[in-house]
Amino acid sequence: MSSIKGIAASNGIAIAKAYRMEAPDLSFEKKDIESPEQEVERFQSALATSKNELEKIKDHAFKTLGEEKAEIFSAHLLVLSDPELIQPIEDKIKTENVNAEAALNETANMFIDLFKNMDNEYMRERAADIQDVTKRVMAHLLNVTFPDPALIDEEVVIIAEDLTPSDTAQLNKQFVKGFTTDIGGRTSHSAIMARSLEIPAVVGTKEVTATINKDDMVIVDGIAGEVIVHPTDEQIEAYKQKQAQFEEKKAEWAKLKDEPTVTADNQHVELVANIGTPDDVNGVVNNGGEGVGLYRTEFLYMGKNQLPTEEEQFDAYKAVLEGVGSDKPVVVRTLDIGGDKELDYLDLPDEMNPFLGFRAIRLCLERDDIFRTQLRALLRASVYGNLKIMFPMIATLGEFRQAKAILLEEKEKLQNEGTEVSENIEVGMMVEIPATAVIAKQFAKEVDFFSIGTNDLIQYTMAADRMNERVSYLYQPYNPAILNLINNVIEAAHAEGKWAGMCGEMAGDEIAIPILLGLGLDEFSMSATSILPARTQILTLSKEEMASYKEDILAMDTAEDVVEFVKEKTGQN
Repeated sequence: MSSIKGIAASNGIAIAKAYRMEAPDLSFEKKDIESPEQEVERFQSALATSKNELEKIKDHAFKTLGEEKAEIFSAHLLVLSDPELIQPIEDKIKTENVNAEAALNETANMFIDLFKNMDNEYMRERAADIQDVTKRVMAHLLNVTFPDPALIDEEVVIIAEDLTPSDTAQLNKQFVKGFTTDIGGRTSHSAIMARSLEIPAVVGTKEVTATINKDDMVIVDGIAGEVIVHPTDEQIEAYKQKQAQFEEKKAEWAKLKDEPTVTADNQHVELVANIGTPDDVNGVVNNGGEGVGLYRTEFLYMGKNQLPTEEEQFDAYKAVLEGVGSDKPVVVRTLDIGGDKELDYLDLPDEMNPFLGFRAIRLCLERDDIFRTQLRALLRASVYGNLKIMFPMIATLGEFRQAKAILLEEKEKLQNEGTEVSENIEVGMMVEIPATAVIAKQFAKEVDFFSIGTNDLIQYTMAADRMNERVSYLYQPYNPAILNLINNVIEAAHAEGKWAGMCGEMAGDEIAIPILLGLGLDEFSMSATSILPARTQILTLSKEEMASYKEDILAMDTAEDVVEFVKEKTGQN
């Protein structure tokens, strides 16, 4: 038995055998061969195995993710059946007497480079298809495992260096009981998705991939941030009891599902959820969410080989608005790609620091063709519920004004076409750049609302990458510098009669909740699974009492001082 400490990223206990998810080593040597015929047969065998796998993945995707996602794999199957790709590989094996790996690699790279440099966007997108499927074929030629999270059909705990958002989106929680990673933090996208999927997760362990082998029995304690490898029978039994206790606590929380969120002194605040896909709406409803405070629309664009159409987006936005309920707010963040969220088919430039680079609203204002398509879909869907539109990564008033002007242009076009659009759409922005928080007064005159994105606001203010374990000690939500910026935003909003929410993970943090209540935050948006625990806590807190501590907290010297003070005043252990 061994124990590995990490960061508790998603509550719960998982007990299952390990499934290692790692990129296969596809390195090979170019070799001369004696029998081209046998080498072609070997290539054909790898091709057939890859096709068989893709057919299974396509069927699985159709059943669990819908027809749209399944079509990605139809495109991949077409590539593997295309004689324009397959025949040159076989010809190269026969004429140059080289091994299949070399023939596949050289031919595939030729086509990938050819398509990437074409003017036609559809043809450029084919490069990503070829890259994906030829990696699979290469893995089979080299007899190495190609990981397919969507095909997992037994109870496992995922072991990985990290999980991309698209990896996590493929996880089926019926079989994936939890996961643990070497890198990442509580605000990394894999952690956020884990909470949306309601599966236990421990991240930032630094060593799980070096320590845990395939099929090892593993316990992931997402409450304490600990991973147990090769647990004893006694430990398994003890953790099963802990698992049962956690389920009992969840049952107690569930009793508040249909109750309003009010403080001990009868002050109402709004508890809403962060979601990534229309499928997440069930989690919002089942956890008593009062709406959606952040719909991360980038997941519509990920795991695909081309941009989603206006119609595809319209269907998704309409489904969320109707699923939540016509009277409940749905705050939709426009496309926020960049940083750790990439789209292969957009062929964005490599950047030294992508988190501070060409991303989010910056990309959308330059590629306004993409932006306008999204805005049209949102405007068309607006009549099906209480839609609010939010622009991410706003640094200047000029950016907000430009984005809003494009929105109003598309609204006018739709109305001129005879399409009905809601007249009650609030237009706001995320506050995640310190410069914006500092001059929130100026922004408050023009926006309808603020939503504070603390995940990025903290890392930018503290100049500390939230994905870097070595500087994780600087990721301090309770640092007085952060709290003063948040207070500045809330006060600026209220001075103009606007509301201020928070959609960063800090909104669901039990130390932060009393502080934010005292600062006057109007809306708390968090992972759906955090809503009922937060509601339970808020019921015990007096907003007036928390507000009386505001000046003391804002004047403190360190984050540690703030934590100690809050625990003392609220009776937390």
